Amino acid sequence: MLRSLTTIVGLSLLSACSGAPPAEPAPPSAPPAASPANPAVAPPAAAMPIKAPRADANLIPRKVLFGNPERAAPRISPDGKHLAFLAPDQGVLNVWVAPIGDLKAAKVVTQDRKRGIRMFFWPFDGQHLVYLQDKDGDENFHIYAVDLKTNETKDLTPYEGARAEFGGLSEKIPGEIVVGLNDRDKKYHDLYRVSLKSGERKLIYKNEQFSEIITDDAFKARLGSKMLGTGGQEVLDLSGKEPKPFIAYGQEDSLTTNPLGYDAAGKILYFFDSRGRDTAALVTLDAAGKATVLAQDSKADIQGVMAHPKTGKIQAVKSDYERRQWQVIDKALQADFDALKTVTDGDFDVISRTLDDSKWTVAYVLSNGPVRYYLYDRAKKKADFLFTNQSALEKAQLAKMTPVIVKARDGLDLVNYLTLPVASDPDGDARPAQPLPTVLLVHGGPWARDGWGLNPMHQWLANRGYAVLSVNYRGSTGFGKKFVNAGDKEWAGKMHDDLLDSVKWLGDQKIAADKQVAIMGGSYGGYATLVGLTYTPDTFACGVDIVGPSSLLTLLQSIPPYWAPMLEQFAKRVGDPRTEEGKQLLLSRSPLTKVDAIKRPLLIGQGANDPRVKQAESDQIVKAMQDKKIPVTYALYPDEGHGFARPENRLSFYAVAETFLAQCLGGSYQPVGEDFKGSTIQVPAGADSVYGLSEALPKR
Repeated sequence: MLRSLTTIVGLSLLSACSGAPPAEPAPPSAPPAASPANPAVAPPAAAMPIKAPRADANLIPRKVLFGNPERAAPRISPDGKHLAFLAPDQGVLNVWVAPIGDLKAAKVVTQDRKRGIRMFFWPFDGQHLVYLQDKDGDENFHIYAVDLKTNETKDLTPYEGARAEFGGLSEKIPGEIVVGLNDRDKKYHDLYRVSLKSGERKLIYKNEQFSEIITDDAFKARLGSKMLGTGGQEVLDLSGKEPKPFIAYGQEDSLTTNPLGYDAAGKILYFFDSRGRDTAALVTLDAAGKATVLAQDSKADIQGVMAHPKTGKIQAVKSDYERRQWQVIDKALQADFDALKTVTDGDFDVISRTLDDSKWTVAYVLSNGPVRYYLYDRAKKKADFLFTNQSALEKAQLAKMTPVIVKARDGLDLVNYLTLPVASDPDGDARPAQPLPTVLLVHGGPWARDGWGLNPMHQWLANRGYAVLSVNYRGSTGFGKKFVNAGDKEWAGKMHDDLLDSVKWLGDQKIAADKQVAIMGGSYGGYATLVGLTYTPDTFACGVDIVGPSSLLTLLQSIPPYWAPMLEQFAKRVGDPRTEEGKQLLLSRSPLTKVDAIKRPLLIGQGANDPRVKQAESDQIVKAMQDKKIPVTYALYPDEGHGFARPENRLSFYAVAETFLAQCLGGSYQPVGEDFKGSTIQVPAGADSVYGLSEALPKR
């Protein structure tokens, strides 16, 4: 089933949480803190001087960069009659629907009043629109169907404490969708056919072992993937009475090889496949598992596909080394791709297509401008402009992002992205006229990556006077299996060396001012921040950790139950929490064991409902620092999870972070102003360490 994603909710261990982060049980009490590796007490870290940073009224407002988009993600209905898109309603992101060609007639069709909707799609019945939503960031998503004729919304998965995952849809069965539910067993998602009208569900497959199940357009379970004790994967054929082996592959291919799905006829099976090569190719597999290569890229994995909306046959593929590249497989699309290249600047993605394939919606991404959306008519080879995601950015002076290759100490090429303040680079050579205070921005995952395009974090920091570098360290995905596997069991090891090598490069290129590099990141990037301030305490001037784990042992001992099928991957690639040897490795790579070493200012942000990195991870390092009388500022959000989904909370945290960085690095800043309005921010520790924070906090 290729006309929709197998799941539209990612399962990366520690997803990225920067910019406008993706939306995400009350956390358990904090586990006991590990004993510090060095019991000697280091001198307390010096607090930053509390004085007013340099305010600048000409800065791009945080609300423009981190608030809701004006309109985004336009998707055309399968029948081509309507356009749905995201836009605020009463200050909260909701889904709007307009007749095609008449955006002014758009009406809001959802009524979310708190968190905002970010994931929606059109089914094939012509009457409903479907969206996903969780509660306060707990990631126990429910799936809702909106009847566009009656304006009624039905919760299709009204099961408390369960997580629903979208499993697919089919033109052949237009009134139903496939849903995965773990209400029977929290570790595994059973597959159901669910009626869009009534919510009635019918079991497709009772799942007792698979991390992923692939269905076809007849809603039949065809393949199941499960983790092996070796860290590899086995894919079984589920089409008979009993599962039978189909193919298996080792740990070296487990992050770069996986089934993608079948065409509409259920005869062609598509796979991303790195077996026998470094980068993942798109292949088809026959009944015996023999692969036929359709497309490949010697420098990057094939990671995106375009499938025909009716036949499900893949027509084009996307890879991304420094910037995204398309390869057209079906030559019937070549003229369309040629036409789209002439519409405007930037890298484009086709984000929706009508069932008859006559019209597409297309997004164009720039690094120094808002996303531009178009409605493309294939017959006319003409693209009509729809809207940008944030019109205020059209008038702002934004900085360009430049891909740069940094050589790691062992020879690996690191594809990084550099952004400089506009005024600092008068000749446009991606080198400032003089060294600048710099922020090293580390992505989450770690099995994810940074890419080229408009990055709100880069624009925010560059606008405040900082150079910004995002690092694709080893373990990042998209660059082949050698690169991703080089990160195995290298948390706080060679993965951190890649960050240090990137800092050295910044100095060698005279980009970063001496001793004026901050480290910042979300999720794994938050962990990397804590590593930077504990394992290499003299390298960074300060750090900002967003939902980062402080102990790898307690992190892996508290993973969500539906991640249990993937535990072998964590054990092989991070460390095994079930063995004494593995526990010792995990503790040796845990910032919590080296709290004594912290000597630079630290800001921590955490969502109380985070199911991936529990609140306990931040609580325990804050307590350990307080016990050692080491200053720390801790911002906690009771209605957030793995990242800050509500714009009010994003704005408040970045207002704190902006002042914190200005105190540390000397950049300019925008006072808090109204950016705490509507936020649930709490600061259990260190409010007095950030200028104006105590006074700005809501009075409760």
